[in-house]
Amino acid sequence: MREYTLERNTKETQIKMTLNLDGTGKTQINTGVGFMNHMFELFAFHGQFDLSIECHGDIEVDSHHTVEDLGILLGKCIKEGLGDKKGIYRYGEMTIPMDETLVSTHLDLSGRPYLIFNASFPAQILGNYETEMTKEFFKAVSDQSLMTLHINQLYGDNTHHIIEAIFKSFARALKKAVTIDETQRDRIVSSKGVL
Repeated sequence: MREYTLERNTKETQIKMTLNLDGTGKTQINTGVGFMNHMFELFAFHGQFDLSIECHGDIEVDSHHTVEDLGILLGKCIKEGLGDKKGIYRYGEMTIPMDETLVSTHLDLSGRPYLIFNASFPAQILGNYETEMTKEFFKAVSDQSLMTLHINQLYGDNTHHIIEAIFKSFARALKKAVTIDETQRDRIVSSKGVL
């Protein structure tokens, strides 16, 4: 099992997260931000990751610190859970339709963090979640996991649908990338010999 647990404690957030990359989609999630609970549940289900999160953040201010720090921890759990990355497919991609919306995610567990994010959100707030934090969340994931990540909204009008399609496509692309290729189990998929 490629599983990792991390904690992050600051003056703004206290978070404990456990991610199992070889799970079945089991979740126990409390972020304090209802929309993020929903997105993490979708992420775990569609990626078949087991995910446990207990988070206490300064959501009386806004969701910024909580969402960004959740992204930091998820990125670190992905990186640490992968270990030396031997045998992984490395690349993953998925395009997800969500009613009127279509979103594509492509990623490379390259050891080089880079985010391309092309999406726009008609609504600024969903519950107590500021939608502009979606980009900040994935920037944190990319930076901390050392992942090249391209997220592109092809079209769509409904903010909830757009963000949901982003999380689903990310989960399914990541599942492909972290899956072990049995033909290369003891090999790092890089001409450099390291990822």
